Amino acid sequence: MNNSNINQYLENAHKASIEFRKYSQLKVNKIIKEVYLTGLKNRVLLAKMAVAETGIGKWEDKVTKNTLATKYIYEDIKNLKTVGVISKDNTSGIIEVAQPVGPILAIVPSTNPSSTVMFKILIALKTRNPIIISSPARAKGVCSYVAELLYKAALKAGAPKDCIQWTKGSTREETQKLMRDRRLALILATGGESLVNAAYSSGTPALGVGPGNVPVLIESSFNTELAIKKIMESKTFDNGTICASEQAIIVEKRNMQKALKALKKYGAYIVPNEEIKALEEVVYDKERKMMSSSIVGKSATFIAKKAKLNAPTNTSLLVVKQTNVGEEYPLSSEILAPVIAIYEAENFQHALNICLELNNYGGKGHTASIFSNDDSKILEYSMVINAGRIIVNAPSAQGAVGGLYNNLSPSLTLGCGSGGRNITTDNITAKHLLNIQRIAKPKKESKIAKQTLSKIKERILSFA
Repeated sequence: MNNSNINQYLENAHKASIEFRKYSQLKVNKIIKEVYLTGLKNRVLLAKMAVAETGIGKWEDKVTKNTLATKYIYEDIKNLKTVGVISKDNTSGIIEVAQPVGPILAIVPSTNPSSTVMFKILIALKTRNPIIISSPARAKGVCSYVAELLYKAALKAGAPKDCIQWTKGSTREETQKLMRDRRLALILATGGESLVNAAYSSGTPALGVGPGNVPVLIESSFNTELAIKKIMESKTFDNGTICASEQAIIVEKRNMQKALKALKKYGAYIVPNEEIKALEEVVYDKERKMMSSSIVGKSATFIAKKAKLNAPTNTSLLVVKQTNVGEEYPLSSEILAPVIAIYEAENFQHALNICLELNNYGGKGHTASIFSNDDSKILEYSMVINAGRIIVNAPSAQGAVGGLYNNLSPSLTLGCGSGGRNITTDNITAKHLLNIQRIAKPKKESKIAKQTLSKIKERILSFA
């Protein structure tokens, strides 16, 4: 992508934006239905393509992600008013009108390429915003295929030309130049921290994400084995590539042995102390001070073999006992792979303190998880932790993205609020891609207000 290409993308998007503004809600709804059905129909093919190209995750789990990005997203937004008058308050005299924001640049991560492209296209088209897909080098093939597939479906349903465009390979410098162009209205940034930061510093409004270092507290009122089972369902899902997946288990001392027994029962390998150093060297890049990109989304057996651990061949999760949090303890940080830390706490208050340390160490604003049947403990936990989502008694990865285990808005872009240097803690969806225009009529003076005003005037005149 060179300067002429950047200009062409933006000129095309500008023309599409003008045309899209003329569309009715009925026409928009017809387009997104056709697009969602096309994506859903191809969910297995696209999942397999994503894994084949990137080498990240499990295609079976990516099918679930693709289903969330199409069916669940569609069901959530299909009745949302995004054209014309969306509300009218006769009391206040304020009428709200939905307007598109304009051309959107979508940054896509290699961990969730097909699902993120489909999700962002759906919410952009629902709000009459042209979208440009910026594909990561590692997944440009599948991203281009998905974008073209959905573009054809959109055109078939009557969408404007160039409402969906996609880059066919670009350098980071070219992407950043595109981000800074004033013809762009908004950036939807999902991906690595440096790219998201570049989006926020571009001068263009951006909706981004933050790193997740998700603590999960197993409180004593909840069944320990059941909690471990759900945690493993989450942490092993697509080999741990969702940022909302658990990074550390915190369990009270009296239930520690139950937790370890349950972990082994469900296929986890408790890494012995003498093997921890070898694992750290494989999963953590000390120079970059973050997880190693070579193990992101890889299986537990792949990582164990690379680190020369004595793990069984059927191992699904690597569990490491930890006592401290911070830079000197690499496995207390975010690892997007089936590797998880476990901490023993003396009591609930001690457990809270450990969770808070983990939350402050690279995960502020994102997500936290708790298993408890005690509402007062859940509330206490929520008041202490800085997280946009507190997932209760459910797998955190699948719970945070919404729609599957709870009524959070389904989304593949999870805002992290001020803690994660984001503008919102919401699960980003179509409603965030609108400019709301407010028509404000004059206040109506009530009879009482008029009488009061008359008396004030009389008193002023009496002093004259």
